[in-house]
Amino acid sequence: MPSIAALLTDDFAAAFEAEGLPRRLGAVQRSERPGFGQFQCNGAMAAAKLAKKAPRAVADAVVARLGEQPHVAELEIAGPGFINITLTDAFLAEHSAANAADPRLGCPLPADPQTVMLDYGGPNIAKAMHVGHLRASIIGDSLRRLFAFRGDRSIGDVHIGDWGLPMGMLITEIRLRKPDLPYFDAGSSGPYPSESPVTIADLEEYYPKAATRCRENPDDLEEARKATQELQAGRPGYRALWQHFFDVSVSELKSDFADLDVEFDLWLGEAAVNDRIAPMVERLKSEGFAVESEGALVVEVEEDDDTTEIPPLIVLKSDGAVMYGTTDLATIDERREDYAPDLILYVVDQRQHLHFEQVFRAARKSGIAGKAELEHVGFGTINGPDGKPFKTRAGGVLRLRDLITMAREKAASRIEEAGLAEDFSQDERADVVDKVALAAIRFADLSNHRMTSYIFDLDRFTSFEGKTGPYLLYAAVRIKSLIARAEAAGLGFGPILPPGNFERPLLLRLADLPDALELACQRRAPNEMCDFAFGLAQEFSRFYQNCHILSETDAGLQASWLEISRLVLAELELALGLLGLEVPDRM
Repeated sequence: MPSIAALLTDDFAAAFEAEGLPRRLGAVQRSERPGFGQFQCNGAMAAAKLAKKAPRAVADAVVARLGEQPHVAELEIAGPGFINITLTDAFLAEHSAANAADPRLGCPLPADPQTVMLDYGGPNIAKAMHVGHLRASIIGDSLRRLFAFRGDRSIGDVHIGDWGLPMGMLITEIRLRKPDLPYFDAGSSGPYPSESPVTIADLEEYYPKAATRCRENPDDLEEARKATQELQAGRPGYRALWQHFFDVSVSELKSDFADLDVEFDLWLGEAAVNDRIAPMVERLKSEGFAVESEGALVVEVEEDDDTTEIPPLIVLKSDGAVMYGTTDLATIDERREDYAPDLILYVVDQRQHLHFEQVFRAARKSGIAGKAELEHVGFGTINGPDGKPFKTRAGGVLRLRDLITMAREKAASRIEEAGLAEDFSQDERADVVDKVALAAIRFADLSNHRMTSYIFDLDRFTSFEGKTGPYLLYAAVRIKSLIARAEAAGLGFGPILPPGNFERPLLLRLADLPDALELACQRRAPNEMCDFAFGLAQEFSRFYQNCHILSETDAGLQASWLEISRLVLAELELALGLLGLEVPDRM
């Protein structure tokens, strides 16, 4: 079923069209000032010049075209030509009942679903995940959930950094430490041991030391570069050793992502497209897209209407080494061939925007992108109290695992302060703590528009008051408790009656769900769903304060209120689930 705004938009679009005006002028939206109607159409203002009439005259003509509408109680023309719309209470009740009976709660499936690939997470092997990975992971995962529920084919790819000079540094570091390992015998082609000679702890220790050594000694850096080239060229021992790096790192990464409830459909990295690079480069050269420049091979991407300089994309360096842009192009090539995506979203720090602009232009210019639309979904930074990117007190980058531990400790403290979960078993209490901690982290990030940087404040994020994840979990749990008590008392549910003054704003808020979902997808902005969930919880709280459900003596009214409460819970749990928040059964 279309949303109320969509239904009204169809009516108004037809009326504008009948007046010889574009249908787009019939767009209807929720009124920002409910005292002037529940919905509003402002198209008459934009239509005035086209119609060569005053805006109010256009509005009069549109309203006349609409005539009597069974679902509309009042159409009012305000000011110079705003059309205010008030619905009948009977229609609101019918619409709410229909949504309550719909497994998708009124969210229609798209007429033309797309295949949407999302590139997010972006960790590196051999390195611990840190706070800098948080936003890409959470925003990307939420967008994957949103597009999937919308009805699109949604595919998430972690796109691991696993191919490049850091791998050569690690190989040479291990060769220094364990020169007798069979991987370093240039004359051997295996087989090699199935058990890894290094653990994730080893890799996390070795890499920074290798990086420091290569930074301080040009000869060591050259050895690392040589090892990288041999790895990428297919040297068997180095490939086998690299596979160990990949396997032990991915095992650790999966544990970290599970703590955030972040999921991926694909666990691929840059190395997965290595064999595509040589033929792709040859194709770019033969078709004239890649040209030599100062010894390097580049694709010119600057366009005539650019107002700032866009450097060419370097495909091969002068020494023949590939760049990140090269593997990104090859990845687009692979995705086009294997998944035929309509849209590829790259959820990566906004500071990488120039890189993606270069890659996307090269992919479009060369035809590598095919039909796929390419889009960089940038985001701001997580900052400390000083307004700068978040660091530990010692000045280092905070590990993601340490951040999650901090959140769990703070959540446990908050739950104890609030007197919640006091009679729970140890396991159930730990489960509630985990859900509250995760809600605090994810909602704090997603409730900000992704382009907005925000200050990391665990005290505020874990509060059970205000616009926070824990507040929303508690609001949902209270509704669960209400419904459980009603069911235990044998009270009836439904049908939903035409609303009074206290129910009406809540039913209107419930009707916003499909539009919030569509806006979140269109704008790549999960904060739209955060705003919807918080607004719904607040509206229910006002309703609950004024409508004493369990003590109501009118059985029909009580049943209507209970059905409304059940619909609120269903929409709230859906919205929170799309944000990656899981509601406990109780607190």
